[in-house]
Amino acid sequence: MELSKKMKLLEELLEVEAGEINADTLLDDIESWDSMAKLSLIVMMEEECKKPLSGDTIRSFTSVQDILDYMD
Repeated sequence: MELSKKMKLLEELLEVEAGEINADTLLDDIESWDSMAKLSLIVMMEEECKKPLSGDTIRSFTSVQDILDYMD
C-alpha cells in the first residue's frame, strides 16, 4: 500500500485534516488519539491490511511512523 493511501486512512481514522499529521507526529500530540481511535485502528488494520492488532502492540506505538511501519 502506498504511503499516501496509508496517511489518508490514518487521517480519516484520527479525524484530522489532510497534512495535519506526518510520520514524525507523536500520537500523544493528537487530540483524537483515544480509546475509540485505538478500537477503530484495530478494525482498520484487519479490514485494510489483513493484519491482527493487539492492545499490547498499540501501546507500543508512540508515533504515526510506528503505525505506518506496522501497516507494511
